[in-house]
Amino acid sequence: MSSNWHLPPLILHPFSGGGSTNDLLEGSSAALALSGLSRSDDDEEELQRRVLVGRYQEIRMLLFLGKDLFRWLQQCVDFMQRSSEADARISEQSFASLLVEDPPRAVSDKLERWGVTDRRAVFSRAIGVNSLFTSPPPFETLSPILIKNYHRFADHAYICFQHLHPFLALDPKRYDFEIYASEEYAKMLSDQWERDAEIQGGH
Repeated sequence: MSSNWHLPPLILHPFSGGGSTNDLLEGSSAALALSGLSRSDDDEEELQRRVLVGRYQEIRMLLFLGKDLFRWLQQCVDFMQRSSEADARISEQSFASLLVEDPPRAVSDKLERWGVTDRRAVFSRAIGVNSLFTSPPPFETLSPILIKNYHRFADHAYICFQHLHPFLALDPKRYDFEIYASEEYAKMLSDQWERDAEIQGGH
């Protein structure tokens, strides 16, 4: 394969339902209190509860992010399979590795502007969590051990996903794509349709 490829855009949707950023903030402050880095009037049991609720919201957020990532992985595989240089060794794992390890510089820069400082951890864990759950499991069905240490389980789940079968590693210099928030992408399409309509109306 010698061509350069422009892959489908990665479109990320806002999270919805089941908790708020307050749970995340309260969980973080409780974790600091438990570690002795801040003071709190709550007892240890309440602090532990707040930590677990906050971590559970992190799991939910990663799961919904993972849905967007898996949708993109499947779109990329379908895109390549319909090309004249289709290669059966190119799989979802090929594009997951590209996204996590070495995405285009423009993608990394945009994520940093959005405040994503550890792209690799966020994306790999989102893929890991989404490979385990198709929808958020009820809080009470998850053990405190898993909730509190979910990042370790998610890291290993991503590794397991990547090793499900051999795949072709892609040359990052030959595969380009953009990343958009869903509202941003919708506006871009709307603006393009309006420009096209003006051009057609001018004729």
